[in-house]
Amino acid sequence: MRDQVAKFKIIFNDYPRAFWTYNLIVFIDHLGGFMLYPFFALYLTKKFDIGMSTVGILFAVFSISGMVGNALGGVLADRFGRKGVILASLLLSALSALGMGFAPTLAIFIAVSVIVGTLSSIGGPAHEAVIADLLPPGKRAEGYGIFRVVFNVSAIIAPPVAGFLVANSYMTLFVVDAVISVIAAIIVVFALPETKPQIRSDAKPETLRQTFAGYSQVFKDGPFLGFIAITVLMTLVYTNMNTTLGVFLRDYRGLKEVSYGTLLSINAIIVVVMQFWVTHKLEKYKPMLMMAMGSLLYAAGFAMYGLVGGFTLFIAAMVIITIGEMVVSPFQQSIVAGFAPEDMRGRYMAVSGLTWSIAFTIGPYFAGLLLDSKNPNMLWYVSGFVGLLAAFGFLLFSKKKLQPIPVESETTPNPDSAN
Repeated sequence: MRDQVAKFKIIFNDYPRAFWTYNLIVFIDHLGGFMLYPFFALYLTKKFDIGMSTVGILFAVFSISGMVGNALGGVLADRFGRKGVILASLLLSALSALGMGFAPTLAIFIAVSVIVGTLSSIGGPAHEAVIADLLPPGKRAEGYGIFRVVFNVSAIIAPPVAGFLVANSYMTLFVVDAVISVIAAIIVVFALPETKPQIRSDAKPETLRQTFAGYSQVFKDGPFLGFIAITVLMTLVYTNMNTTLGVFLRDYRGLKEVSYGTLLSINAIIVVVMQFWVTHKLEKYKPMLMMAMGSLLYAAGFAMYGLVGGFTLFIAAMVIITIGEMVVSPFQQSIVAGFAPEDMRGRYMAVSGLTWSIAFTIGPYFAGLLLDSKNPNMLWYVSGFVGLLAAFGFLLFSKKKLQPIPVESETTPNPDSAN
């Protein structure tokens, strides 16, 4: 026990205080997120009596609006800093949750999703940039591993509580998510320093127009865009976790919402217990090779849901998926940070966020069509095939040296991000 405490102290002191403050904010904010979004498809199909293909269209609408917010957020994070953008995003997320929860009709729900979804997405690039701002390149994979642990501690707590709450009312989830976002926003105001690297005194600051134009440089980075394209394939498979999987298990395998929440908690518990150890053991290997391994595990795990029955085997499939997730997540984020010049970090993170936006725009709809077809198991066979394609793509990239476009940095570290 003393040895474990000593190791924890060493790890804690090895990172700046702002890093731990940020992780506290992430933990609190995602308590609400993990209560709400895993049950989002279940809520929509139940309240508005719609099929999963229609739910897929709603996810697409939300994702497209999120792309706009993400692009705006990348510019704002690079131009004005991370703290204010994160704060605005949290407050707008609270409004978004309440607006969607109280929407009486599907049309109003869509309108709220478009308007507030756009604005609440502006914090994504700032969130992605904070850890890269705070940590040197050699610490980022491990730092993102710690972030994954904190992220999943909230995932352990939230789904079972949410499964209990939805037995009485789905509305409770929206209200709780809004309250938690406000609490996280208060901590941002009083405890999170600005982490954006300061512009050198002899460097000419960009105009807002030049900051927006900087996206053209990102889209000229061929290796980076190739990495993003393959990551989209992998993410298409993973999006089933919080969209179609719960509906499939409920409607075609007779699983209760609480049991689905338990599966998600098992995923989170494994990450909390094993993520840091897995990252530490694998960080010596080529990042692209690890991405290929994770994609292969995604393919196997999701394909299993079309082949097996019974809660024990559902758990086994979730364990395989979770191992893939622990391999992929720290390396994916550190690869993106490695591509990005520090003065363009927000914009690179915004383009990286397109992997989720694109996947959620097209994935749930086509997955919904397969789920609503005569053979819903086909969804999982197709997911396995797409996962294999992604694994092959990452294997090809692992044989090449991927480097960001060389850009001379015009920034200096921000003293506010120090211990």
